[in-house]
Amino acid sequence: MNLRALLSLPLSLTSLFTNRLQPLSKAIASVRPASTMVIESSKLNVLHGPLQPHTREGDSTHPTGFFRDGYCWGAEADAGKHYIGGVVTQDFLDFSKDRGNDLVTRRGGFPGLKDGCRWCLCVERWKEALMASERLGERVVPRVDLGSTALDALKTVKKEDLERFAVSRTP
Repeated sequence: MNLRALLSLPLSLTSLFTNRLQPLSKAIASVRPASTMVIESSKLNVLHGPLQPHTREGDSTHPTGFFRDGYCWGAEADAGKHYIGGVVTQDFLDFSKDRGNDLVTRRGGFPGLKDGCRWCLCVERWKEALMASERLGERVVPRVDLGSTALDALKTVKKEDLERFAVSRTP
């Protein structure tokens, strides 16, 4: 039964007690449930919505991410787990360089970062900066764009910690 036929059925009390109830129940039973969009968990953000791009065309650090597509995907191939959509501070850049990861120096296809740049960060490095903030201050912890931080980050860090350092996305 098509929608037009279904809508033409009378739905009065008398129709409930007549043979017209059977066609209506058949029509309802034959209607397929609404389709739903299934999103892979690697493409969800920590807010359980679709992962948003962390950088876009025209951003000085675009493209970021393990796949250099602007997204901080949760991908098993990414040994560094670059799942945090971070906005770096100079304190973090210094902290990271002291630990052997120079994010400031421009080389190859890497643009080099400066205070305020958006970059997909390693979950473990972000967590390390969080732990170090007790002695170095909160500026060592990059701010986090929750919409562009992969859900997989929650396997390593607490959502509450990410929320504490959340930053709004400016269009």
